[in-house]
Amino acid sequence: MNAFDFAPLFRTAIGFDRLARLVDAAAAGDASYPPYNIEKTGEDSYRLTMAVAGFGPDDIEITSKDNTLVVSGRVNAEAPKAEVLYRGIAGRPFERRFVLADRITVEGASLQNGLLHVGLKRVVPEALKPRRIPIAGQAAQPTLAGDAAVKAAA
Repeated sequence: MNAFDFAPLFRTAIGFDRLARLVDAAAAGDASYPPYNIEKTGEDSYRLTMAVAGFGPDDIEITSKDNTLVVSGRVNAEAPKAEVLYRGIAGRPFERRFVLADRITVEGASLQNGLLHVGLKRVVPEALKPRRIPIAGQAAQPTLAGDAAVKAAA
């Protein structure tokens, strides 16, 4: 059995519609084309690399909206110059969706040697970063009364 029915969970949950979309997308998506890697390149930076052989920069569209990165490709139909005897390089249209965590932004994209590289970075506003809170007040110093109490106890 490969199918799970999450409908009862989402009927009683309020405000989890994003989670429902994630589960539906994971169950319905074709996770094999085009192949991709996700790398962590720094503490707050990532790189998505997709193998898009046969696609040019004009054939690929990258959009980011509502914490979703969408990469889609469609090769422009041109008249073939020769008869193709075997087609091993896929040129079919694709659309790949990636859910981004909060405050992840797309820095840029490049296409080199058939690989599409998309740079991603987590941008945390200063207000949300941890900060040290200084403690106001006078440093505690022993008093004469405290010294006398210590000597009397001994």
